[in-house]
Amino acid sequence: MVRLFSNPILLRAGLVLSMAACAFMFAIWLIRHLRKSIAEEADMGSETAPSLNALPLHLYNTVIQQLKQQKHELQVQNLTEQRRSRTSENFSQTVLSNLSSGVLVFGPNGLVKQANPAAKRILGFHSPSSMSSEEIFRGTLVSSSEPTLPAGFPVKLSDEIHAVLREDSKCREVEADYVTPAGDKVPISVTVSPVPSIDGSLLGVACLITDRSEFEQIRHQQQLQGEISAEMALDLRTSLATIAGYAQQLARNTDPALAPQLAADIAGEASRLDRHIGGFLAAKHAAVGK
Repeated sequence: MVRLFSNPILLRAGLVLSMAACAFMFAIWLIRHLRKSIAEEADMGSETAPSLNALPLHLYNTVIQQLKQQKHELQVQNLTEQRRSRTSENFSQTVLSNLSSGVLVFGPNGLVKQANPAAKRILGFHSPSSMSSEEIFRGTLVSSSEPTLPAGFPVKLSDEIHAVLREDSKCREVEADYVTPAGDKVPISVTVSPVPSIDGSLLGVACLITDRSEFEQIRHQQQLQGEISAEMALDLRTSLATIAGYAQQLARNTDPALAPQLAADIAGEASRLDRHIGGFLAAKHAAVGK
């Protein structure tokens, strides 16, 4: 045995064999270590993969929820604006429907876009929509206008409307004797005003129409009362002068037979004057009561 270890060849072979065994064991340990590392990395990958895949889905759901919320808010805002618009429109319609004056709105094309009930009643049309000013007023001449034309020059009411609509003229106020399709004569006053938009462009023309029949009737009654008052004043002065003349004759009278006649004349004139004044006061009181 001693001789075997003392042999250099055998000793060298033993060392080589020992080193090979150590290398083999180290290789086995390294393979196991690598396999364990790979297994741990695989486990970590399997755990993180779902979270990485779930992250875009979560963001997608969040975006979808935000879009739904924004859509809901826009729908609520739209409904609110629609309600506000309907309320404003209903309010405007209510105001126009209850106006005693007529309102006609002409569009940029010169045709009626809107007419309230008072305008239909005053003008005598059941539905003037889409009619032109020439068709509605049919040659009606204005009796007063702005001094843009020579005196005595006939001006049509439709021309006044076109002057505001086509020539960008200012507001105009005119009066006219309008005749309805049924042949009724109606004195009217018309205010023609431009309807501008927010950007300053012209959206159309609005005509405010007032029936002056009642005003004309009142003015006629006042004029008649003035004439009656003037006539009554003249009659009163005449009666007083007559009574004064009879009184003077009676004062100078020396004939006893003539005195009763003069007194009777004075009494008759006073009685006639009293009847006239009483009738005038009664008529005036009745006119005031109306």
